[in-house]
Amino acid sequence: MAEQAEFYEQLPKQRTFADLARPDAFVPLPAGWIICCTDIVSSTDLIAAGRYKTVNMIGASVIAAMMNALENAPFPYSFGGDGASFAVPPEWAGVARDTLADLRAWVLREFDISLRAAQMPIERIRSEGLDVTVARYAVSADADYAMFSGGGLSWAERQMKSGAYAISPTEKTAAPDLTGLSCRWDNTPARNGLILSVVVQPTSQSDPRLFSGLAARLLELTAQLERGGHPVPQSGPRLRYPPPGLMLEARLSRGRLPLAFRALWLIVGSAIARLLFARGRPTGGFDPSHYLSVISANSDFRKFDDGLKMTVDCSPAVRDQVVALLERAEAAGEIRFGLHEQDAAMVTCIVPSAMRDDHVHFVDGASGGYTRAAADLQRRSPRQIGELA
Repeated sequence: MAEQAEFYEQLPKQRTFADLARPDAFVPLPAGWIICCTDIVSSTDLIAAGRYKTVNMIGASVIAAMMNALENAPFPYSFGGDGASFAVPPEWAGVARDTLADLRAWVLREFDISLRAAQMPIERIRSEGLDVTVARYAVSADADYAMFSGGGLSWAERQMKSGAYAISPTEKTAAPDLTGLSCRWDNTPARNGLILSVVVQPTSQSDPRLFSGLAARLLELTAQLERGGHPVPQSGPRLRYPPPGLMLEARLSRGRLPLAFRALWLIVGSAIARLLFARGRPTGGFDPSHYLSVISANSDFRKFDDGLKMTVDCSPAVRDQVVALLERAEAAGEIRFGLHEQDAAMVTCIVPSAMRDDHVHFVDGASGGYTRAAADLQRRSPRQIGELA
């Protein structure tokens, strides 16, 4: 386990996001590694029915379940809104398969939602002339996220959606360990005019250097915005009482407890938290102002995931510049892209301990975000239907 598992842990952490636009910032996964991907069936319909917070939480539950199954050992993963993808060394393949099988069964039983899951070796992807390469981006001194390139994850997701390499749901009834998964924060309204979710992918004919240049130009455009378009203010998101996702979190975190008991526990805990945040001063070693600033610092509002994905707090003027640049590149056959605009962003959190600064926060648009941007990409690229939805 040691040598293979340490590959990701020993990757150097990139400190500047723009540096990740360079193809040479990424390193191929070692031979034998296993790729896993998940997504929610009919997520667009669930979003239309107003259940996007549920969609986001189930997508993030994949990562929380794996973190707990691996006892917080680092591994590369990416949150996609309505699902997640990750990679593990071969010695963890069985743990990943069992975790996803349990999660599939539990999500269907608890929410009546179907979660797809698939697992395949990296060699299968490489036999298609594709690859999964990875980089490690440090958003702060205490948190980092994996970035992916090479086209392999997108191919794996297409195979999953066609039914290949599927992980069947387990027959077990026990809930998976989702300790740390949380959704207590209110949505964050746009400060610059709108929240723009963007999904950009290179075409199969695209020169990696051209895509690298395009990504760099997109980042230059959003650099005009305050904090590069970061949608979560430095003071952190708002805490509303009772939290809007309290019952959802209760269902996700109750384990074997009765739902009413877990909900009551969260109501009491949220009331105490509200008092601590309202007081604004350190109490018993917990500093609420520091905690809120860490949420902002540790949020993943930009990522490379076989392309570039961003959810940015954007002005109409910068939005227009972004769209013009993307439309020119699309017309030249260099990219496919999709967009979705909304008036707020949301964060979904994994907090192993409120007393540490290594908690992670997944940012998405509050009314469809990446899922609707992916659907927009499909409409623009009818021959690619099924790749991202």
